[in-house]
Amino acid sequence: MEALRLWPLWLPGLALLWGGAGTGLAHLTTTAPPAPACSEFSQRSCEECLKNVSCLWCYTNNTCIDYPVRSILPSSSLCSLSNTRWGVCWINFEALIIAIAVVAGLILVSIAVCCCYCCYCRRRSRSRPDEEEQLARRREERRLQSLQRKHERKLKHDEIRKKYGLLQDSDNPYSRFENE
Repeated sequence: MEALRLWPLWLPGLALLWGGAGTGLAHLTTTAPPAPACSEFSQRSCEECLKNVSCLWCYTNNTCIDYPVRSILPSSSLCSLSNTRWGVCWINFEALIIAIAVVAGLILVSIAVCCCYCCYCRRRSRSRPDEEEQLARRREERRLQSLQRKHERKLKHDEIRKKYGLLQDSDNPYSRFENE
């Protein structure tokens, strides 16, 4: 919920961080009235200072400072990261950097997991026809073994029938059965 409220603040901040405020967004600043300097908000409140996205609030001396656009992170000579606020007053800059890094890391890990999962699925789907062929081959081998066992049983039974005189001649299957 808090992230949704912060989202509009991130877009102008990213534009400032990438240095597009002076060059690529110059046509937007000509129509808008110039923003007051950040130093005018010093000794007031953090909320008033951070209404202007290009400002930092330093809690050590309650000053509002212009964000150093040339360097991504403000130097410790201006204000320590744990006492610096940018965007919102309730989170310090150090925690903001850690939170952004954690979210970016989670996104990268989830993308990597999705890619690995998709590659695994593709490899598995390619090997499925081989598995199906193996299953068919095994099924055919079992069927042949079953037929062979059936034939062996039939031969054994015929041998027993022949031994006891129960086997009929194959030449004349309709011979008379003689009872002694």
